[in-house]
Amino acid sequence: MRKLESHLRGTFANARITLVPRPKQKDSAEVYIGEEFIGVVFQDEDEDGSYMFEMAILAEDLP
Repeated sequence: MRKLESHLRGTFANARITLVPRPKQKDSAEVYIGEEFIGVVFQDEDEDGSYMFEMAILAEDLP
C-alpha cells in the first residue's frame, strides 16, 4: 500500500495524499488529501499487481 501511496503522491504532486485500508474490504483503500476523502483505489481483478482509482466529481464542486 505504501508503494501505491507513493505513486499517487508523485503522480499528483501532492505529499498530503494518504491511503486508508477499508476495514471490510481487503482489495481496496480509501484515498484522502489531508482529511478530505477523494476516492477509492481497487485492485484490478484482471491484471495482477495493477490498480484502479475511482473518484467522483460532484456538480457542487465545480465552479
